[in-house]
Amino acid sequence: MTIKTSKTKWRDVVLVCKKCQKKLDGGFGPHGDKSLKKALKKYLKPGDGKGRKAELAVIETACFDVCPKNAVVAINAANPKALLIIPVGADLFEVKARLGLDDGRRLKPTLTIV
Repeated sequence: MTIKTSKTKWRDVVLVCKKCQKKLDGGFGPHGDKSLKKALKKYLKPGDGKGRKAELAVIETACFDVCPKNAVVAINAANPKALLIIPVGADLFEVKARLGLDDGRRLKPTLTIV
């Protein structure tokens, strides 16, 4: 049997703890009614495609054995040394930045102290 490959358009892969999300039953997005996976996909607008044709893959995975209260553990597969513990209601713009994701949009200007 030969090993085959399947091409994707994925630019980034984010792994999200399924157990953490299930315990919270939402808590993310503008109204706080979405799971982190759904909120990231909607907020980052991963392109026209779905599945392998999307530019961003947000995949639920098994427990990372961190189990924070009122938070979800997520990781960018490109940077496996940094597990992020994302609290309920976290700003998705900050989550995007901390995960090191680039969705092609311009960053919000930051305040500078003069």
